[in-house]
Amino acid sequence: MKMKRRDLLKGMAGSLALAALGGPQIARASSGHELSPDAVGILYDSTLCVGCNACMAACKQANDMPVESSSPEQFQDDPVDLSSKTLNIIKKYENGTAARKDEVENGYAFIKRQCLHCVDPACVTACPVTALDKDKLTGIVTYDPGRCIGCRYCMIACPYNIPKFEWDKAYSKIIKCQLCKHLIDEGGISACCSACPTGASLFGKVQDLREEAARRLLMVPGETYAFPVGSIDSGKSHEAVAAEYVQHLYGSDELGGTQVMYLSAVPFEKLGLENFPQESFASRSRNLQTSIYKGMVLPAVGLAALAYFVKKHTDAEKQGEDSSKRGEQDA
Repeated sequence: MKMKRRDLLKGMAGSLALAALGGPQIARASSGHELSPDAVGILYDSTLCVGCNACMAACKQANDMPVESSSPEQFQDDPVDLSSKTLNIIKKYENGTAARKDEVENGYAFIKRQCLHCVDPACVTACPVTALDKDKLTGIVTYDPGRCIGCRYCMIACPYNIPKFEWDKAYSKIIKCQLCKHLIDEGGISACCSACPTGASLFGKVQDLREEAARRLLMVPGETYAFPVGSIDSGKSHEAVAAEYVQHLYGSDELGGTQVMYLSAVPFEKLGLENFPQESFASRSRNLQTSIYKGMVLPAVGLAALAYFVKKHTDAEKQGEDSSKRGEQDA
């Protein structure tokens, strides 16, 4: 069916009105990203991790995730990276002889990979249908498969390469850690933290975890300290010798900050944690849109100019057709 010029002009006029009304509302809705005082997260301390993988097993059980083998000969769960079947994984940094823990030269260290639940998540900003959302109270970045259209923009937008797609299923979903929100809603904590025997994965309110991290960064290397286990307010602890920490809490300000944060004695880039700027990519995108499309003036002017151009040429065509008809009648 051929579209009439009049319908085209009406549609353009409608788009102009919608753009003028809708633009500022979208900008306001996505502008705020301050954490609630009740926001929760995880502090992962690489120096306390022993690589037992108890957190991985607990995560699989709590979230009903399937076993993932690295080869057909393997029958146990031994994933090599995050995937649509694995929400969190312990990986290992090794150098040389790998004889000494938490050292760069001839040493090794562990790192836990999972969704970091960014304070200003790029995946939420990128999702066109709000299938990904950030809880205003807990700050947890959640996923609603009922809204998802499978565009996978979140996978492209995430700077940490976290969201994974179920390529092997007809009705596919995005898979990512949701911090065991179903357990938290029932008064529990993230399964990985419940299972960790050393407190390497510690659950709590983000502010409390930041304070705990600051305490650890002041510890004297070689001295024995008590480290909380499970959750920061559990009352349980594990004694361990303090390592010589890198004097920074990763996630305190990277890309606007994250709710899953890291301490390590090995430089973070050795563990696969990139050195990102403080400003989030989502914030940069919003600032760019605001500067270019402020008040939707430029798009409105552009649409108006386009409408004028189309109307002018439509009128010219109509006049040409009328002149042609008159010429035929005179003949």
